[in-house]
Amino acid sequence: MTSHLLSPLPSLTFFQTGNLTGRSLPLNPNLQFSKPRLSKERAATLVLRSKGDDSVDASDRIISAVCYFYPFFDGIQYGKFIITQYQPFQILIQPLFPAIKAFKSFPFNGFLIFIALYFVVVRNPNFSRYVRFNTMQAIVLDVLLIFPDLLERSFNPRDGFGLDVVMSLDSTVFLFLLVCLIYGFSACLFGLTPRLPIVADAADRQVL
Repeated sequence: MTSHLLSPLPSLTFFQTGNLTGRSLPLNPNLQFSKPRLSKERAATLVLRSKGDDSVDASDRIISAVCYFYPFFDGIQYGKFIITQYQPFQILIQPLFPAIKAFKSFPFNGFLIFIALYFVVVRNPNFSRYVRFNTMQAIVLDVLLIFPDLLERSFNPRDGFGLDVVMSLDSTVFLFLLVCLIYGFSACLFGLTPRLPIVADAADRQVL
């Protein structure tokens, strides 16, 4: 009885369907499964995706951020009411007064900068798409200033309710430009891609 219990165990067998012949299944206690490994190219791609902001060069960030000053300088006149009435806006805009004065010193500066940005930057494949897209957003934003300018030229009341409407319109345009400047400038400095309302889709269509 004791010898029977101490006898070696029979080898494990398995049977195939339709075949009663058993086959021994060898057992390897040292069997190890290899871990899946990423290729170097795939690993590099994942690193770039996880650090997308680091993929934008510092020079591209600075150029893109500076471009958003263009529509703000070109539309600074829409802040004449809100800047004179609220001192915080005066303090905020005061460091930019020298640059604004230089921009407004020649009547064709806005047009010349428009031509330079569009043909030298946007249409230049030597610049990255990041720079060309942000530059195009600034250009489209500046082009939109034509509409409040035409409205103000055709409807220019001196007092009363009409003046209140013009003041509200000008202040809204100025605040929109200021928000776009702060958002676009700060996002570019961090290497992010700002998408401004109204103008982002138009900029996408122009940048190939």
